Amino acid sequence: MQRRRFLQTAAAGTVASTALAAPAIAQDKREWKMVTAWPKNLPGPGVAAQMLADRITALSGGRIEVKLFAAGELVPGRGVFDAVSEGTAELYHAVPAYWGSKSKGILLFGSQPFGLRADEQVGWLAHGGGQALYDEMYARFDIKPFLCGNSGPQWAGWFRDEINSVDDLKGLRFRTAGLSSEMCARIGMAVQAMGGRDMFQALQSGALDAGEFIGPWTDSALGFYQVAKNYYWPGVGEPSSAEECGVNMAAYNELPDDLKQAVAYACESLYNPVWTEYTTKHAQALQQLVAEQGVQVKKLPDDVMVALGNAAGEVMAELREDDDELVRRITESFLAYRESVSNYMVYADNGQMNARALDYKY
Repeated sequence: MQRRRFLQTAAAGTVASTALAAPAIAQDKREWKMVTAWPKNLPGPGVAAQMLADRITALSGGRIEVKLFAAGELVPGRGVFDAVSEGTAELYHAVPAYWGSKSKGILLFGSQPFGLRADEQVGWLAHGGGQALYDEMYARFDIKPFLCGNSGPQWAGWFRDEINSVDDLKGLRFRTAGLSSEMCARIGMAVQAMGGRDMFQALQSGALDAGEFIGPWTDSALGFYQVAKNYYWPGVGEPSSAEECGVNMAAYNELPDDLKQAVAYACESLYNPVWTEYTTKHAQALQQLVAEQGVQVKKLPDDVMVALGNAAGEVMAELREDDDELVRRITESFLAYRESVSNYMVYADNGQMNARALDYKY
């Protein structure tokens, strides 16, 4: 299911030993390097990264030529933030959930346990004051950030054994990322951070008991169904996961206004296409996983979700009291927007989805 094709490509991506050349600017043409956190052609984020590189090149009329380097080709996947911050590359494609060691405030811009959906996430940034806070935080690292896609609702993950109670999660060796890691650790899970390919190997060897990555489309390509058949929903740790483009601040500020707009619009214009591709292909892949691979789709017990929700509340309470004043402002802004849209969605989207689920002929 696409696993072989992209893994073969990814295997060729080893860290380059040569020094990176300075960006070429000739006759108002710039050559930019994009480093990504993903294997090349990975269904979902790897595909979206190439779409962004191509769109910046097209919308700039070729005046910015973006060349994509997958994880490991120039820098490791988790090294792309530092590479762009330091000017080794001009831009990266990744997710904010990977940068918690820089500041926990960063994590709120990508996903939040029991937090915002994909449309709500971009709504917070565009209409709830989130973008100004996003810019302020990343400016500390000389990066200009943009959201450029979203996976939509993620899944709770792949489990070797069934989950019937909170006690079943205690001591469970589990792969996740971002604030979800802190939530899971608070109920006794042994959380581990790793990429998707490493998660497959760890599940296969028994080093992991369970793990979550994205959703059916991407997860099926990575082959998790081969080593764990219990696929649990909902992914309350990440009700959505925003993908981001980070641009080196000096490189961005050097651009004339029309090229700044081209970069910004390339990111903005891909958000919905990327999100809706995930939604469409997740649905298709889930059918195949069940029909062809014998995957068992199971819902997390309510008491497990309540325990996770309480743990997530503790994480948010600590962020509200963080020593960093900017982290506190980000948290308060997020919580205020979440409360506002949550109250409205009871009547709007929740109402529509509940109506769709009723028993009638259609």
